Amino acid sequence: MPALGLHSFFGYSMEGAMGELGVALIIEDDLDMRGLLEAVLGQAGFDVHTASGGREGVQSVREISPDVVTLDIGLPDIDGFEVLRRIRQFSTAYVVMLTGRDEEADVLAALQGGADDYITKPFRPREVRARITAMMRRPRHSPPIADADTPRPAVQPVSPGPGNSTGVLRYNGLELDYRRRTASVQGTMVELTRSEFELLHEVLQGAGAVLSRAELVRAVRGEQYRDNTYISGADERAVEIHIGNIRRKLRDDPESPRWLETVRGVGYRLPAQRTRASR
Repeated sequence: MPALGLHSFFGYSMEGAMGELGVALIIEDDLDMRGLLEAVLGQAGFDVHTASGGREGVQSVREISPDVVTLDIGLPDIDGFEVLRRIRQFSTAYVVMLTGRDEEADVLAALQGGADDYITKPFRPREVRARITAMMRRPRHSPPIADADTPRPAVQPVSPGPGNSTGVLRYNGLELDYRRRTASVQGTMVELTRSEFELLHEVLQGAGAVLSRAELVRAVRGEQYRDNTYISGADERAVEIHIGNIRRKLRDDPESPRWLETVRGVGYRLPAQRTRASR
């Protein structure tokens, strides 16, 4: 199906609907797939640009500074993993991998390389649109960390619980500042990706309640209160990979966890408060 026909297929005009959500870049070598994604993202309100190869895509990211990038893995010159690596050296754009490869090793490599989401082909156009627009409603990245000599605003410690989504959460030596999008353990800053931060924040907010993998998928997408959201097996595996990354960065032992306790067959929760926090 040619790209021009896709606009009529979805039943809308691209004119007048572009740019409301920012700039999107599609890095995809398949002409029909590029046309489909251009139609979906244009209708959602993006100013859409395209690139047919990896090197062209990296250069386009430098030139147009997109807010979101969709990236295929199987590109004709350099593969999507290398494109992702290069993009992450200078850009904080959201990166969504859209690929026909659903091997767990590929999902792991993408998320550890800095991708924000991983969607396998064939996909549902409306799901792609919903996931990307939900992503755009949340802060894109953490602000620069202040120097040690820069005074920080005094904050009162609060315990995890409902209603603290705009405040500071402290638990077992971990501090999560939602406004500044920063995390630290006993004063040492910990660099988390956007998805890792959202997952950890959701677990702390749960205050010991068990959160299923599906609930955590919705939290990463910003769709906590939508029970009808489609959750795939790949989505749930992505959560497991994110949890593993968080544990590694926090040095949290899964056998004796301080922040992320696995409830087998269900999901994750906050473990019991420790009387003495030690790293």
